[in-house]
Amino acid sequence: MKKILIIGSTGQIGSELSIKLRSIYGESNVVCGYFAPPFPENFFEAGPTEEINALEKEQIASVVKKYNIDTIYNLAAILSATAEKNPKLGWDVGVGSLMNCLDVAKEYKCSVFTPSSIGAFGPETPRDKTPQDTIQRPKTVYGITKVLGELISDYYFQHWGIDTRSVRFPGIISNLTPPGGGTTDYAVEIFYKAIKGEKFVCPLKAGTFMDMMYMPDALDAAVNIMEADASKLIHRNAFNVTAMSFDPEMLLAEIRKHLPNFQMTYEIDPLKQSIADSWPNSLDDSCAKNEWNWQSKFNLETMTADMLANLREKQK
Repeated sequence: MKKILIIGSTGQIGSELSIKLRSIYGESNVVCGYFAPPFPENFFEAGPTEEINALEKEQIASVVKKYNIDTIYNLAAILSATAEKNPKLGWDVGVGSLMNCLDVAKEYKCSVFTPSSIGAFGPETPRDKTPQDTIQRPKTVYGITKVLGELISDYYFQHWGIDTRSVRFPGIISNLTPPGGGTTDYAVEIFYKAIKGEKFVCPLKAGTFMDMMYMPDALDAAVNIMEADASKLIHRNAFNVTAMSFDPEMLLAEIRKHLPNFQMTYEIDPLKQSIADSWPNSLDDSCAKNEWNWQSKFNLETMTADMLANLREKQK
């Protein structure tokens, strides 16, 4: 049975991934590392927790040693738009936390998962069905840290045999965790406005296509890549994964199938628009499908229905 440490367990992905991993491996075998509130409901009662500053390697090492950890999920990051406002913090967290995890993994023989992103691509990248292997010249600090993360993770695998694996997440849509400062967050915020009967002001232009994924698929990707047969992995850091691609107008139309009177206007955020314009419209995830049988379950239609149903239930 795996012994897992999640760094960044209170964030957008971590707060839900911790629940899924504990359901698979047992509550006592998944340690949730945290740094600051807010904390998910029943966070401290659900299983072992440890306060960890991901920029302090000895804190990570101490927890790994204490619990005999063999797998680290490093989810520490400052998301795209937020990192552009504080580049040094984005760099320090994005790079520093990973280097610490890799060094600890080297010492204690751990596997490491660190998510990459569509932000690892840039405007010179083919925009439609972006290949697994292609030019990566991101124009954001967040994207730069993700490219570096892919390369240095491969380096630790090639030189020291550290079992590093990763996926390039698209924008992630969740009905449990609120937006966290990412460029794709409009696709989460819009649902909260819709369910409240409020008008949504979209920060991106109509026609701005981006790859998106519903959180249940993202959690499956994070678990399944770490369970994949290592002998079949040609690519490790990082696999394209995808589920759907849409623009604001398509998302609006799908929500209106359920809430016909929902209204949306536009007030373009220049920073978020420039970031979105530098990212792909859609990804080619055939390598993930071929090497570890990746397959998403949700599309725009089924995701929208599930999001609205869950948010309605939360309002009761």
